[in-house]
Amino acid sequence: MSDILIVDDERDIRELISDILIDEGFATRLAGNSDDAMSAINADAPALIILDIWLKDSRMDGIDILKTVKRDNPDVPVVIISGHGNIEIAVAAIKQGAYDFIEKPFNIDQLLVVIRRAMETSRLRRENQSLRRRDVTQSEMVGSSAAFRTLVGQLDKVTKSNGRVMLTGPAGCGKEVAARYIHANSNRASGPFVTVNCAGVAPDRMEEVLFGRETPERGVEPGLLEEAHGGIIYFDEVADMPVGSQSKILRVLVDQQFQRVGGNDKVRVDLRVISSTNRDLEAAIAAGTFRQELYHRLNVVPIAVPSLEERREDIPELAEHFISEMNSAQGLPLRELSSDAIALMQTMEWPGNVRQLKNLVERVLILGEESGPIETRELPGSESPDDSESRVVLSGALATMPLREAREAFEREYLLTQINRFGGNISKTANFVGMERSALHRKLKSLGVVTSAKSGTRVAHIDEDAEAVG
Repeated sequence: MSDILIVDDERDIRELISDILIDEGFATRLAGNSDDAMSAINADAPALIILDIWLKDSRMDGIDILKTVKRDNPDVPVVIISGHGNIEIAVAAIKQGAYDFIEKPFNIDQLLVVIRRAMETSRLRRENQSLRRRDVTQSEMVGSSAAFRTLVGQLDKVTKSNGRVMLTGPAGCGKEVAARYIHANSNRASGPFVTVNCAGVAPDRMEEVLFGRETPERGVEPGLLEEAHGGIIYFDEVADMPVGSQSKILRVLVDQQFQRVGGNDKVRVDLRVISSTNRDLEAAIAAGTFRQELYHRLNVVPIAVPSLEERREDIPELAEHFISEMNSAQGLPLRELSSDAIALMQTMEWPGNVRQLKNLVERVLILGEESGPIETRELPGSESPDDSESRVVLSGALATMPLREAREAFEREYLLTQINRFGGNISKTANFVGMERSALHRKLKSLGVVTSAKSGTRVAHIDEDAEAVG
């Protein structure tokens, strides 16, 4: 959408207009009849159309072409020109969506003014529509752990291409933020980012939602694929897409065109597709709930988004980011995290991942103090039967063990938690627990604790094959 299409059955007229526009810095294409005009529009929608209302030896006149353009390419402004102008024709053209009507012989300066105004109006309309439909969800990536750096490195490699990306990871780990990061740093950043909530759309409505529909009563109602034209469409939890819709989406990926529900004409789209899932799609293929061909089309570049457990080092940075964000957006207190609160948060279980962390921060800011650092007593799981007593309540398993076994079990679990909290960094762990690094290594070996690489970071776990030395 960068040039001007001039449609006129008089060769001298269209070439004259073209020469003038080229001198003014515009690119042009020419068409002498309706077939050539529609072929040019379908091949690549122009930025603007200058359209003669009377076309000799054509199947369609200017009004017919105008109707078709306004139906299939509503953002393209059309300036009607005619040597047989009258009020009735002008009114009819404006009613059908023409930007303006100019009578031949026209004044060149007048034509240029109308063209520039039409293109500026179209640009502003597109920007306004993009802002209205664009979600305010952040695309900022927050973190500094090894697992996070690995993820960002992979995302940066795919931003400048049009390759389809499949984001995998547990619910709440930030797959949509990763998708929006790709969009914000791609050559489609000025285009729309449209999310399809595959789990949230009723199966019998999925095709209308995706493809739109045409009815005599309501005319054309664009679907999400049309809204995403020129940008990115994001299939959130694509495993939940109805099987019947999967085959039609597969065809769109191949042809980059589709028909609206109830319509007959082909609608062209220029899309980049990003999808995500927290499920095993190969298992879904084996179960017959996901099409193998679609999987291979979507899974061109697979990227795993790590869970919060795999990037515990990022918890303080993420929490501080959410505090600042909620202070700006909601006016919630701007508080800091105490060192004890950070330590507790880094050792907590996070089955809901980053989403759960964000919800926790919001709850603490709403229900907690108006000022001062956030303390451990404000976090879940920190309650004690009697806060005046600093005592640890034993789990049932530990309480039934002899002292030596209980001590080893506690030390093993404690050190596993601390090592994972610091992303597998033994030096930081040793410093926090108050041990020499060499002594910590010996202790870990005696407890059968080892570390291994996972998702770009090191994770501590029990070596099942090793025999603990007492």
